[in-house]
Amino acid sequence: MKKKAVFVINLNSGTSSKAAIPGLIENTIDKEKFDYEIVVTQYAGHASEIASRAKDEGKDIVVAVGGDGTVNEVARAIVHSGTALGIIPCGSGNGLARHLLLPMNVKKAIEVLNECEIRALDYGIINGYPFFCTCGMGFDAFVSQKFAEAGKRGPITYVENVLREGLKYQPETYILQDENGTIKYKAFLISCANASQYGNNAYIAPQASMSDGLMDVIIMEPFDVFEAPQISIDMFNKTLDKSSKIKTYKCRKLHIHRSKPGAIHYDGDPAMTGEDIDVELVPNGINIVVNPFADRSVRRPNALQSAAAELFNEINVIREDISKQGRHIQVLSKVLQRKLNL
Repeated sequence: MKKKAVFVINLNSGTSSKAAIPGLIENTIDKEKFDYEIVVTQYAGHASEIASRAKDEGKDIVVAVGGDGTVNEVARAIVHSGTALGIIPCGSGNGLARHLLLPMNVKKAIEVLNECEIRALDYGIINGYPFFCTCGMGFDAFVSQKFAEAGKRGPITYVENVLREGLKYQPETYILQDENGTIKYKAFLISCANASQYGNNAYIAPQASMSDGLMDVIIMEPFDVFEAPQISIDMFNKTLDKSSKIKTYKCRKLHIHRSKPGAIHYDGDPAMTGEDIDVELVPNGINIVVNPFADRSVRRPNALQSAAAELFNEINVIREDISKQGRHIQVLSKVLQRKLNL
């Protein structure tokens, strides 16, 4: 029996035209395996409505054709159902698709769909908002909010906002409570990751798995202008977890308290919430079409990347020690000057 699929196309996601995609679907989809239809979204939230209706009609797969926002809209409508999520990545970041090692080429992504290998994977919920890739707060959410407010799409806008806002952003103090206890941190950002990256191969949680029943909690401590380039390199080298400025651990549920309301984000979409934030990982909650041809070793840093990360972080630790010693000497000097009435 043929499987029934619905392709949900968001023409506004990403930076490239999608006019050719219906033709590529027609020419590439295996018509012996699938009966399918194509629906174009007309407004925000429409993808969720289409996916929900497809689930109620017993469709086998709903394919999100767009970016992480479109993927989130489709996915949250079909959790805990027999309908699977397919992805043809056409957004700016494509974080979930990249974590799943799906091809960025549309034709090749359709060929993966033809294989129809489906696995039950995890997803998360932050203050009632489902997420499938990452969620976060602090500078992480702050930039996502500015990105959305800019009214444009693409990495240039994102970088503009990072440069404009990052110079004046102040770290916040957070109290984190999970099944293992309570800790307090002053942090630049806190991210909870179901998948390994934000998108564009920026790995915020290089060890994250969507099938371990746990989320990775990433706490980025305040850093200075000299440390920022290395943190950026670590993100793209899949070695951020080796940074001295990063604290990371795994848990199933997390309660976070901060001193004032502010922004959070779920899969890059911003939302305003209060001082208290609850994040939960839901194991095996969504069926997703995966890539049977994927080389999973590419998720890990190679030997050179690992060695470079360790070297730079050792250098950074030495620099911090020297800086602390310098401040200590300055304090001693001022004390001596006062004693000697200099």
